[in-house]
Amino acid sequence: MKLLFATNNSNKLKEVQAKLPHFEIVSLKELGVTEDIPETGNTLEENALIKARYLYEKFNLNCFADDTGLEIEALDNEPGVFSARYAGEEKSAESNMAKVLEKLEGKTNRKARFRTAIALIANGKETVIEGVVNGEILTKKTGTEGFGYDPIFKANGFDISFAEMDMETKNRISHRGLAVDKLVDALKNK
Repeated sequence: MKLLFATNNSNKLKEVQAKLPHFEIVSLKELGVTEDIPETGNTLEENALIKARYLYEKFNLNCFADDTGLEIEALDNEPGVFSARYAGEEKSAESNMAKVLEKLEGKTNRKARFRTAIALIANGKETVIEGVVNGEILTKKTGTEGFGYDPIFKANGFDISFAEMDMETKNRISHRGLAVDKLVDALKNK
């Protein structure tokens, strides 16, 4: 089955392709779509649906879109739906991490979770799936792998950040990995 994935993020694409080897995953770039699809929703689920509906209407292809947020307990679940542009519209991972570390300075509660919502539209039917990984925010960046907030997030049960994990381990336990596992199950039932 061919599936359009609403992303131009090569890191996300690699993570998803590793989980869906029996599907032909087509990125926005392959279809010549370079514009950002507006994310005007108030929740991750709404943003994922907005993107999936936009693509389904434009290309009439089975598709899925995701939206991911980092939710930090001591910051009233910020940055949440604004995770990508937490420090500004330029969507700088470095600036976003610096803002989080600055806001958490001196705080002992560093509990956080990554949450991914995936909206799938297959044969006109919409399904929304969620994946969550709980953990904490480190006091400084560690590791060079991954992307986004990975260098400052450590999942519960692990002694290293997401940015220090190999892709196979991260895909097995991450919010996106868990959501994609549920996506695979949903696709099997289509």
